[in-house]
Amino acid sequence: MKGMLDLKHELRVAEEFWDFLGGDGAYHDLLECFERAGIELRPEVDKHFSKFK
Repeated sequence: MKGMLDLKHELRVAEEFWDFLGGDGAYHDLLECFERAGIELRPEVDKHFSKFK
């Protein structure tokens, strides 16, 4: 990517990207949402993937 983009001003990933879009703390809030959803939906996900064993 170096040379194609100004990495300091044009490329954001992970925490830097989500906090840029949603404000400070957005990345951690998003991770918490995914964690809660994963815990809640774990039995359903496990049931679905058990078909492929």
